[in-house]
Amino acid sequence: RNLIIDNLPILSAAIGMTVVIIAGQIDISIGSQFVVCGVISGLAAKAGLPMPFVIVTTLAAGAFLGAINGVLTARFGIPAIIATLATMVILRNGLIRATDGDWIQDLPSTYQWLGLGQAAAQPVYIILVAVFFAAAAWALRSTAAGRSFYAVGCDHEAARRVGLNPGTIILASFVLMGVLAAAASLFNFTRYPTIESNAGVGLELKVIAAVVV
Repeated sequence: RNLIIDNLPILSAAIGMTVVIIAGQIDISIGSQFVVCGVISGLAAKAGLPMPFVIVTTLAAGAFLGAINGVLTARFGIPAIIATLATMVILRNGLIRATDGDWIQDLPSTYQWLGLGQAAAQPVYIILVAVFFAAAAWALRSTAAGRSFYAVGCDHEAARRVGLNPGTIILASFVLMGVLAAAASLFNFTRYPTIESNAGVGLELKVIAAVVV
């Protein structure tokens, strides 16, 4: 059970990375997105927001960070590896400066395990990630929206000629990546009493390896 719980964040992020890679892109900033979203969730909880609002705020932050990568790549034509390398460094250094490297501590009890308690939350976490995985597998295989990522990743010009908008689809893949990186941060950080400001280093390598292997 511990092995499964420990790897749920990687699986959550790997779902998003799968879509990004299928679309012909790469995102090496997800470790930074992961920890930034985790810190945002902790600060939101400490500010007294109810957990449903903390979850929504965290996922929205992930979508925003993913959208930045998408805009840089799809709208400005910057290669994904360069754009996401830049955002990785900027987010990581910006977070260290904003927090002075301090960990987020004294989190409310409702934050840990989303207020459900460990015994109840662990099965919920496993079921949620399994649902994410099954939904992504079905959507990529069986829906026009899912197949559009394959089309764009295979041939931009051919996808454009059949009526798809490659830029919009690439942007959507990065936004989805950001949301799932934020979800991964919730699955990870809500298990502990503190949030480390240096967490997530090397996460992108684990996630990419999980997708490719």
